Amino acid sequence: MKVILDQDKCVSGGQCVFAAPEVFDQRDEDGVAVLLMENIPAELQDGVREAADICPALAITLTA
Repeated sequence: MKVILDQDKCVSGGQCVFAAPEVFDQRDEDGVAVLLMENIPAELQDGVREAADICPALAITLTA
């Protein structure tokens, strides 16, 4: 699985960080999400799916 984060859509909700802290973080200056890894190993995929599902801005896209 690969994850794409559209920072322009991000509303700094931080839900992705709670769902998958190994994959997402937030910038200190404005809270916009940052991607820590694009290619997601199997053991982290459930958290990333949850992050995409709960993102209020729909800023997270998952691909095969």
